[in-house]
Amino acid sequence: MTAATPKGERRRRALVEAAVELLADGGLEAVRHRAVAERAGLPLASTTYYFDSLDDLIAAAVEQEGRAELAAGRARLDALAAELRTADAVAELVLDLLLGRDSRDGGTEPVLLRYERLVGSPRRPYLAPLMRELTGELRQLLHEILERSGRPVGPDRLTELIFLVDGAVLNALIESDPDPRAAARRVLRSHLG
Repeated sequence: MTAATPKGERRRRALVEAAVELLADGGLEAVRHRAVAERAGLPLASTTYYFDSLDDLIAAAVEQEGRAELAAGRARLDALAAELRTADAVAELVLDLLLGRDSRDGGTEPVLLRYERLVGSPRRPYLAPLMRELTGELRQLLHEILERSGRPVGPDRLTELIFLVDGAVLNALIESDPDPRAAARRVLRSHLG
């Protein structure tokens, strides 16, 4: 990886941001050298100049997106501490972290792309350590959200809540439910009390 100069850092950042946008628009399969370079407005060769491989570029994009979501969730937790006493507020924050904020607008596409990325990552072994790390940080944040909202849970119960959301989402997607987040909200809300 080469990006020692300010110009190199800007270009590298532009490529990662372009890859993040492509991930959001079309999933892992959308991130290709040519597509990233075009989206970033840079020469095609820049993708291989600043990244050792397409795998490295995808990993950088997944990490940037994951870290940004975690930071946004933490900021919302800090800002909404008093309001997190309601089950609805807790459920929305948890769903934002599990399904992404884009899922708030309804529709299957943002949720489907997120689940495709999660399910597709085991086919990309280079993503496994990063996904484990991000998942661990996500679980820690979810634990803190529930604890600070007066709903402390142990690791097993947290896993159950995540499984409930995943199951509701997958069933909604299978049944062509136009709003899988709403299905997940109903299940999560009933278990948060």
